[in-house]
Amino acid sequence: MEIRPILSAMLRNKTGAILVGLQIALTLAVVANAVFIIMQRVEKIGRPPGIDSDNLFFVQSYGFGPNYDQRSTIDNDLRLIRSLPGVVSASPINGIPLSGGGSATNLGPTAQREKQTINTNYYTVDEHGMDSLGVKLVEGRNFTQTEIEFNPDPAGGQFAHFAIITRDTARALFGDEHAVGKTIYQGSEDSAVVIGVMENMLGAWVGWDKLTQVMLIPRIQAGPLARYVVRTELGQRDALMAEVEKKLSNNNPNRAITFVRSHEKIKERSYRADSRMVAFLGVLIGLMISVTALGIVGLASFLVSVRRKQIGTRRAVGARRIDIIRYFMLENWLLTTGGVVAGTVLAFAFGQWLSSAYSLPRLPPTYVAGGVAVLWLLGQLAAFLPARRAAAVPPAIATRTV
Repeated sequence: MEIRPILSAMLRNKTGAILVGLQIALTLAVVANAVFIIMQRVEKIGRPPGIDSDNLFFVQSYGFGPNYDQRSTIDNDLRLIRSLPGVVSASPINGIPLSGGGSATNLGPTAQREKQTINTNYYTVDEHGMDSLGVKLVEGRNFTQTEIEFNPDPAGGQFAHFAIITRDTARALFGDEHAVGKTIYQGSEDSAVVIGVMENMLGAWVGWDKLTQVMLIPRIQAGPLARYVVRTELGQRDALMAEVEKKLSNNNPNRAITFVRSHEKIKERSYRADSRMVAFLGVLIGLMISVTALGIVGLASFLVSVRRKQIGTRRAVGARRIDIIRYFMLENWLLTTGGVVAGTVLAFAFGQWLSSAYSLPRLPPTYVAGGVAVLWLLGQLAAFLPARRAAAVPPAIATRTV
């Protein structure tokens, strides 16, 4: 089948063809970039946290009154929590991973201020901290009970004498050298010896590009705020949350339990903006593809209705039904091809703008190629029903004058 007659017919109805072609181009540009953004957000939300997130919950209390004692409160609370059936481990902790809030400090491999330092999110725990979080130790050892320091002064130093760091922190500080046994420095005075390296642990801020640079130090923070991480056996988390809240509330009249939350809920809140973005872009993609398909169906149906006599004439001179279907499918393929060519240019231009304006990675060509394939298939499917209706036009229609 020759393409020239098809192009000539399209040019006689060029307004509709141009509008649908532009619609296809815009759909490709938006859908390719939207899918790329969705995949980035899904990958971000699905990052392994490095901790036993599904079985963790956090408890926070606030002490008040002259009879409140932080150290005895923490000791009694931990003794009670650890005694409950279904609790794997519990530890005091100053922050909550992936919560959006936490503490960070600058670390360096030497005490010289002019040397390069890295920003590291840190958590204060006791000797049960690693087991309570469920992190995996790949080098070195855990803290011992004698290494745990109690900081009664909120304005005191942040550092302890020992530290356990993530593998990414060790790599940022020492490159490919083994970190265990080396000293890390906070400024020129405070230092700690690295006694262990964790495989992975995500810090507090989900949008931070240094999220895997995390450090644990053996310290119990001063009051009056106390926070605990509790790790439970599989399936026991929700029941233990209610039980722990009730028992701790009755255990000490000089403090109030301010919250008990699962880590799953905390993560969900931190990633809420990303989840909403995924949902919004998913709806946008669905709407644009639907509208584009309707546009293709509408144009193809219109062309069939205005060409009924020509179709009947072709049938009368021997054209088969398959020839009529092939004609309209090829016409639609040419229209779709013109749209996706323009859309490819527009997609990369749009992706370049997003990259420069919002510091996003550049759009990979695979997403555009996938969009082209989808729109080609969509165009053929959308045009098939009008093409079948065209093939059903009887040859006798050619003899009608009205």
